[in-house]
Amino acid sequence: MDVMAPSVNTGNDAYREAMSPRPPKPVKPQPGQESVWDYPRPPRVETVDARVTIELDGRVIADTSRAVRVLETSHPPVYYLPRDAFVPGVLQPAEGSSFCEFKGRAGYLSVGSADRAAWFYPEPSPGFEQLVGRVAVYPAAMDRCTVGGETVQAQEGDFYGGWITADIVGPFKGAEGTWGW
Repeated sequence: MDVMAPSVNTGNDAYREAMSPRPPKPVKPQPGQESVWDYPRPPRVETVDARVTIELDGRVIADTSRAVRVLETSHPPVYYLPRDAFVPGVLQPAEGSSFCEFKGRAGYLSVGSADRAAWFYPEPSPGFEQLVGRVAVYPAAMDRCTVGGETVQAQEGDFYGGWITADIVGPFKGAEGTWGW
């Protein structure tokens, strides 16, 4: 009789689970909705017609009708607002940078009481020139963000900073177990 050894958790199981490329099952969009699985890779930038607002520390800190959004497969849109849409002095330089294979090197900003809650591309890669002079924020770090009067839901995780509205369906990358997508 063959006896199998009991399964032992070596500590790598969670890592393997997070990195496994399980194909997601996209939600079928209803009329008037967009699926993030129809967004392109590499991403694209598009203008936004809606009014976008950001609230923090009990006040509106940004308000514009001149935002753009970046659309990328499996990600909710990220909204970039002109720097002049922010209340003067609310954006402060923060340490660190990161690199996006598509958009280039990003710098970080603190926003009011929220440290490193925003980023920008001072010299974005070709194709992303519309991002010059614009700032994106992590909606989870703000009190409230709106698009066209609708309150935004923050993308899960602490890396991407996508803005989820009722007209966007997923599933969305960012949650635990989605790194391999």
